[in-house]
Amino acid sequence: MEDKEILLTQEGYDNLEKELEYLKTEKRTEISERIKIALGFGDLSENSEYDEAKNAQAANEMKIAELENKIRYAKIIDESEIDTKTVQVGNIVTVLDMEYDEKCEYTIVGSTEVNLAENKISNESPIGAALMGAKKNQIVEAQTPGGVIKFKVLDIKK
Repeated sequence: MEDKEILLTQEGYDNLEKELEYLKTEKRTEISERIKIALGFGDLSENSEYDEAKNAQAANEMKIAELENKIRYAKIIDESEIDTKTVQVGNIVTVLDMEYDEKCEYTIVGSTEVNLAENKISNESPIGAALMGAKKNQIVEAQTPGGVIKFKVLDIKK
């Protein structure tokens, strides 16, 4: 795994901690029970319930290790240090898509908090990276898989 700093909002960090706690307690217990029940079915060489439970246990332990690593390298964004002069992680940015003449609002977040349904985009994504450091009324170009997209920054909020 990469040992790079992972940018998170306080909310994102708290969500990771909650998920980790759930996986370490409830999920581990649930999988342990499935393994015990499957062991009761006898011959392990032909016991698909046992195999499935062991696979679930391995997947759960991998997810726990991944979350622990993210938390270990997390850098929580200090909300008081976020300004609205230039786009940075933690900002809500209103932009004008110049090709379609449509307004869009994006929240710039670290890569682990991306949620496209809520318009939360990563600072490492093509659009997020293009917006980083931009000022109000600046025009930026994002190199996306679908081609170059031009945006005009209309507003930057916390």
